[in-house]
Amino acid sequence: MRVIFLGTGTSHGIPVVGCGCPVCTSTDDHNRRTRASIWIQAKFGSIVIDTATEFRLQAVRVGLKHLDAILLTHPHADHLHGLDDVRPLCKEENPIPVFGSEVTLEELSRRFDYIFHPLQKGGGVPNLSLKTLSGGIPFRIHGIPILPLTVKHGKLDILGYRIGTFAYITDCSFIPEQTFPLLEGLEILVLGALRKRPHPTHFSIPEALKVVERVKPQMTYLTHLCHEVDHEEIKKELPEGVAPSFDGLVLDLEDP
Repeated sequence: MRVIFLGTGTSHGIPVVGCGCPVCTSTDDHNRRTRASIWIQAKFGSIVIDTATEFRLQAVRVGLKHLDAILLTHPHADHLHGLDDVRPLCKEENPIPVFGSEVTLEELSRRFDYIFHPLQKGGGVPNLSLKTLSGGIPFRIHGIPILPLTVKHGKLDILGYRIGTFAYITDCSFIPEQTFPLLEGLEILVLGALRKRPHPTHFSIPEALKVVERVKPQMTYLTHLCHEVDHEEIKKELPEGVAPSFDGLVLDLEDP
């Protein structure tokens, strides 16, 4: 199984519009972060977690040519608003299934009403089918085992996902006790960590590190990083077994 980081930035992306801070003006490509999303390539399936705002650019960059399913963590714009750009990957006879919580799919249906209630032919819309799921209830996509994970984004219930020994949790500020047993035995954990300073709806880096200490994955990559985080600087400060992710990072794991 191969995991490709399509985007690793926060909702603003980096560089942030109108910002002249050291990270936004950095010449280090690791500091150029599009909105957070990953592409999972397994033996029998191709899955994207979240269709970030720059999905078209991300997909072209990595050569994404086939998509079997979309998993959504939650319906905030930076994780959803690239959805229309899956059109070239859709086939008339086989809609791409989009998995998410009931709240996420209801919001998706409102925001992209034209997809599900087209007013006219022509122009093209994505061919999608909506599939509701709940945290803690496993399912499969082309034989790939998926376990949705219930976590908190401020007051909101959102989803992370575990696939084999790999787990992806972004935009999280709290992990309920019942979710921690589902994170045992991880080889790789990808965890959102916005910045060093506290934030009301996201883990700070120190808070994320406390989760890492409890879960004890073999390796952790921090994602959803804002422009207060310089890649090289934070890499030197993080403990062994923890690293900042970056757009284009590729991880190779055993198939689940």
